[in-house]
Amino acid sequence: MELWFTEKHTENVKFSIKVDKQLYTAQSEFQRIDIFESKEFGRFLTLDGYMMLTEKDEYIYHEMMVHVPMTVHPNVKKVLVIGGGDGGTVRELIRYPGIEHIDLVEIDEEVVKACRVFLPQTACGFMDSRVHIHYDDGLKYVRKYDDEYDLILVDSTDPFGPGEGLFTKEFYGNCNKALKSDGIMVNQHESPFYPDDAVAMQRAHKRIVESFPISKVYQAHIPTYPSGHWLFGFASKKYHPIVNQDVARWKAQGIKTKYYNEQLHAGAFALPNYVEELLENVEK
Repeated sequence: MELWFTEKHTENVKFSIKVDKQLYTAQSEFQRIDIFESKEFGRFLTLDGYMMLTEKDEYIYHEMMVHVPMTVHPNVKKVLVIGGGDGGTVRELIRYPGIEHIDLVEIDEEVVKACRVFLPQTACGFMDSRVHIHYDDGLKYVRKYDDEYDLILVDSTDPFGPGEGLFTKEFYGNCNKALKSDGIMVNQHESPFYPDDAVAMQRAHKRIVESFPISKVYQAHIPTYPSGHWLFGFASKKYHPIVNQDVARWKAQGIKTKYYNEQLHAGAFALPNYVEELLENVEK
């Protein structure tokens, strides 16, 4: 008998991966956690039946989440990661020796526990002494801080269930407050392709634009995410993601990447016309 994982992307579209075996399943206080193994994508993590990452393509998401702002901001010392219980974002951050302190705020401790055991490819950075894990609601956590962080990375799930509060105007306003005067926030911005996803993307963009003086959107191709076309938001109090890109400083770090490079950095902000129209409609 064949076992397949299937995620419904719309009422008329489903995405399936053939599964060799199920490695882990649990129902936490917040969500159902499953980890599977497959020939095509390696191990992969799902929450409440929604794909979070696969070993084969997770580097695309995590490199674009981290290296874009790190190439722009000249002096990141303290970072806040909200979500990111799989560890991939932290793994990319600890490659920068100049970062002194990383706070990871994950609402579900069981996700971190499961990934430590079954997804060491992403969870390998949790042992770094600069990483401090807080099991808390990111919406509540960020309220407590003012002028604290150089960089905030919102590595959240989709805008429903445990991640719903991380797409509100209150949350983005509190992130602005928690950032230093030259701080940057990057968030996963959903997909623009299917209508329901596009509405969620527009809603998030509208709220970010209302909270930050500089707000841009960039893209990546992530095969296992709905439609494969995924967006990220870049919001800043000071830095423009292309004007302030410092290629020489980033290359001097000697960081090896599989997806991100300095040419792709600028190109990722060149969006298709249909996406530009979706963004302009809410910016007005």
